[in-house]
Amino acid sequence: MGKAETARATRSPAEVYDEFFVPALFQQWGKVISDRAGIASGDRVLDVACGTGTLTIAAAERVGAGGAVTGLDPNEEMLAVARRKDPRIEWKSGRAESLPFPDASFDRVVSQFGLMFFEDRVCALSEMLRVLRPGGRLAVAVCDALDHSPGYAVLAELLQRLFGHQVADAFRAPFALGDRKLLRTLCDQAGLRNAGIERANGSVRFESIASLVSTERACVWTLGGLLDDGQFDRLLEEAEESLHPFATTGGNVAFVMPALIITADKG
Repeated sequence: MGKAETARATRSPAEVYDEFFVPALFQQWGKVISDRAGIASGDRVLDVACGTGTLTIAAAERVGAGGAVTGLDPNEEMLAVARRKDPRIEWKSGRAESLPFPDASFDRVVSQFGLMFFEDRVCALSEMLRVLRPGGRLAVAVCDALDHSPGYAVLAELLQRLFGHQVADAFRAPFALGDRKLLRTLCDQAGLRNAGIERANGSVRFESIASLVSTERACVWTLGGLLDDGQFDRLLEEAEESLHPFATTGGNVAFVMPALIITADKG
């Protein structure tokens, strides 16, 4: 087992997420979502499902000393990692479906790659609208459809071929909202009548195919706990061939992974 694989096996899910998933997938989106939300100096900002704080910290850099940013997440392990990064930000435990804030508390509300996992997505969007001040703006990002992210689409098909629907469907879960019509329905039900939905291009980049597969196996929200060591070894061997088209000359693995971004202004 290599050094990176050992780290994934011995660290908490939150630490694995922050060390491997954030640079590979999520770091790039902080600026994008901040731009879509129109975050500016002096704003009060809420980041819903903040995880380890990638978007939260990007927002804090925008608002400066005159603004205030709160990161909210139900996972205490995630918040513990976030608090080590920037103690000046208010890190708060809570659920998106029941935001612990008064009406009209924030100028901007943002969330990236969390809506797919909420128990009640309509309620969560309604809550984001509730705590937004009149004239404020929200921006919420979800993963686009799986077939728009070719490397992950290949991996999903490989998982299904090797281990069946249960494992493959667990891996597909983050892509469940990659449908504009579905998002439009959710927005309408939540009261976001004039919401915009646009695609933004992003990318995935891991140091190797083995690193990608090992990190996905360690993710408790998808493959965590579903594969035994023998199955993992088989997956690693097969993935080297299946994902080879996405390998670079330097040994990295890279492919596009777009997002769909909901934006809405509160009247």
